[in-house]
Amino acid sequence: MTPAQCRAARALIDWKQLELAKAAGFGLSTVVDFEKERRKVSPDAEAAMQAALEAAGVIFVAENGEGPGVRLKKKELD
Repeated sequence: MTPAQCRAARALIDWKQLELAKAAGFGLSTVVDFEKERRKVSPDAEAAMQAALEAAGVIFVAENGEGPGVRLKKKELD
C-alpha cells in the first residue's frame, strides 16, 4: 500500500485519519506520518492499516501498468 492509496482509500469510505488509526490499533501519528511520508512505518503497522481499510470495504489494486489504485467492494444485493 502506498501513502496515496491510503489517502484515497480513506476518502472512498469517508474515514478521518483518527478513524483509521483506531481501526488499525495504532496512534494517529503513525497514520499521519505514513500518509505524509514523514517516516517509514513498520511493515506490521502498514499491514494493519491496509487490513482495516479492506475490512471496511476497500480493495487495493496492484500496479498494472497504469499505477496502483483503490476501489470499493461490490455491495451484495439482498
